[in-house]
Amino acid sequence: MIVSKTLDCGVRVVVKRMEGLLSVTMGVLVGTGSAYETDAEDGISHFIEHMQFKGTDRLSAFQISDAFDALGAQVNAFTGKDMTCYYCKSTTDHAEEAFGLLAELFLHANFPEEEMVREKGVVLEEINMDEDSPEDLCLDLLARAAFGGDNYGRNILGPAENVKRFTRDDIFAYKKERYCPENIVISFAGNIDPDRAVLLAERAFGGMERTRFVQREKKVAFRTDHLFKQKPIEQAHFALGFSTVARDDGKSPAVQVMNAALGGGLSSRLFKRVREELGLAYSVYSYTSHYAETGLLCVYAAVNPKKAERAAEAVAEVIRTFRREGLTDEEFLRGREQLKSGNIFSQENTSSQMLLYGKQLLYKNEIYDFEKRMAEIAALTRADMEEAVAGNLDLSNVAVATVGNLKKGIAL
Repeated sequence: MIVSKTLDCGVRVVVKRMEGLLSVTMGVLVGTGSAYETDAEDGISHFIEHMQFKGTDRLSAFQISDAFDALGAQVNAFTGKDMTCYYCKSTTDHAEEAFGLLAELFLHANFPEEEMVREKGVVLEEINMDEDSPEDLCLDLLARAAFGGDNYGRNILGPAENVKRFTRDDIFAYKKERYCPENIVISFAGNIDPDRAVLLAERAFGGMERTRFVQREKKVAFRTDHLFKQKPIEQAHFALGFSTVARDDGKSPAVQVMNAALGGGLSSRLFKRVREELGLAYSVYSYTSHYAETGLLCVYAAVNPKKAERAAEAVAEVIRTFRREGLTDEEFLRGREQLKSGNIFSQENTSSQMLLYGKQLLYKNEIYDFEKRMAEIAALTRADMEEAVAGNLDLSNVAVATVGNLKKGIAL
């Protein structure tokens, strides 16, 4: 059973009841992230996400965490390119108290100065940790190579110098523009009565002041930069980025099936050729990211620096062969089943359903339709696969990122 309502203030609510379960996941999704930031704001969406947990007028940071623990509930948050999400999961009998705490930290955070000082240190260590994770570093570099320094090319954490100088006034100014009722979705998934869930949302969020939310425009253009960061580490990491379809494009299911055949699993061409047959990499895979205006298909590998050029050529040859031959019947059917099963498995997970229904309402202002999604996957044809391969894997139009102890970056 699925219920949706828009509160008078503009906040949208969606509830998916999953009977037979004993838990519920509740999320507050905000349509903002690094893609909407200016240079001066770069990193502020993520910093605000951290600071929301650092106390309210009624509860300190420790009291908030203790209260969730006392309920046996889990609470967390994350920041993405175009969405920030605060969520908690509790047993059904504690859903009301858990949601009350989630609403408390979201609506009434007071950003104490002393907590800001401490949390800046925490975020700076997170930035350092990212620097020490060459895979993350390589993929962040690829985003910049593909989209430049703006919008989807921004690192979600932001630069350290920005984090150090953020003030309370910066936080309030950004929240006033982005944390608007019309840009917020509350999503429930699990064994909770829909009418009760809507009432909880209305009690907590109904008093928000309605605003005239103005969406920030993004200037998005795919680039083919080759970026390299020399780093004294044991492996060389490289990633290729291809422009692909946007989130709402009807071709996205075909692209996802194609990606499964290329590098989405243990039976994929990249895994079998580069790892199993040639032994050139332990980690090699591909994935897709789809945004409102565009998408990125990424191929990633971590290899011995002495074998980096050979491995890159092996990856390129797999892609050339894939473009030339297309998917086999077996790859097409297997990839389609993988896409179907992934969607089915997510139906049994409250956290996945909270995000799925929340994002659909946030991004498209509509209710996610599982049956429609299954029908789209079932309707895929070999012709769709041929079009997906031809339109998404052009090695003459590719962004490249390399991180490692090399003299220069990978060149194709």
